[in-house]
Amino acid sequence: MLRSMYSGIGAMRNFQTKLDVIGNNIANVNTYGFKKGRTIFKDLVSQQIAGASGPTGNHGGVNPKQVGLGSQLAAIDTVHTQGSLQTTGRPLDLAISGDGFFVLGDKNGGNHVYTRAGNFYLDKDGNIVNADGLYLLGIGNKLINIPSSAESFSIGSDGTVNYIENGSLKPAGQIQLAKFNNNDGLEKAGDNLFRQTANSGTATTGAPGANGTGTIVAGTLEMSNVDLAEEFTEMIVAQRGFQANTRIITTSDEILQELVNLKK
Repeated sequence: MLRSMYSGIGAMRNFQTKLDVIGNNIANVNTYGFKKGRTIFKDLVSQQIAGASGPTGNHGGVNPKQVGLGSQLAAIDTVHTQGSLQTTGRPLDLAISGDGFFVLGDKNGGNHVYTRAGNFYLDKDGNIVNADGLYLLGIGNKLINIPSSAESFSIGSDGTVNYIENGSLKPAGQIQLAKFNNNDGLEKAGDNLFRQTANSGTATTGAPGANGTGTIVAGTLEMSNVDLAEEFTEMIVAQRGFQANTRIITTSDEILQELVNLKK
């Protein structure tokens, strides 16, 4: 009876974590470049009642007898599937069609972080930055600058940034993309950013379309890959799982109460 109560308590904690992940997914359903989370459970250790035995001359083999002690959290995955592309028509809205991440950093081209959110802007010096002022880095970790005297500019699918000044076409740089051996190993750093970890592998950077990276689609933004129908279904499953485990605790408590009432 006590085993069943502790199994129920552990499962309730797990389902609460699952609801936390679902809540975060739903909260970010309209966050550009957001990658949803997924909660995975696994069973806990099992208490051995009797071990297995092999066949003997007069008897067959006997299977082990074990009682499971509940479940535990196995992993909280980040699902890096492609989100749908939303057309905005704004030239500094960029989406990646395929694998890869935009590389952001400081003014010296260091302190790299990575993102799929492509809503970029120009600062007063003409450098391309994200909403928090981090610089979009080009090939060689160089800043991409469009001077204020430019009449117009364009960004190609290979990341090349050109602008027109005094009727002449001039290059401003080429956007680089980063690729990792294990995208799931990246750490979410908030602000739509990812950080490299020991299990993500080292970033391989290059031009869009090279080394297995995707291409850049200008005038579009990648939407969140959260599927509301899936999240609401998972929410119902988590709610019912939580409810069922509270019933396990209630039933175990009623049996304990019956045992206490044996002595009156």
